[in-house]
Amino acid sequence: MRGATIIAAAVALWGTVPASAADPAEGRRIAERWCAACHVVSSEQSRGSEGAPPFSELAGRIDFRSRPLAEVLAGPHPSMPNMQLGRSEADDLTAYIRTQK
Repeated sequence: MRGATIIAAAVALWGTVPASAADPAEGRRIAERWCAACHVVSSEQSRGSEGAPPFSELAGRIDFRSRPLAEVLAGPHPSMPNMQLGRSEADDLTAYIRTQK
């Protein structure tokens, strides 16, 4: 029972990590590796695939406070690779996308 309590506490705290703990520079590296083939991930990139919104658009449309990136990515994206990002990687990518607003 104690293990379940610890796990529940960890899950509850999972979303309370301050945004400053995320690394947008690392998020950019993740974006360039996994996302740039389809999405425009920075102002230096001229175009992406049709139907893949640029990160600047995503930054303006997703409320990252109420809808974490992991939840967004869990939705139906049949043409996206299975990135299997860890929590810190998702936080880094989220931090980077926020910089594109």
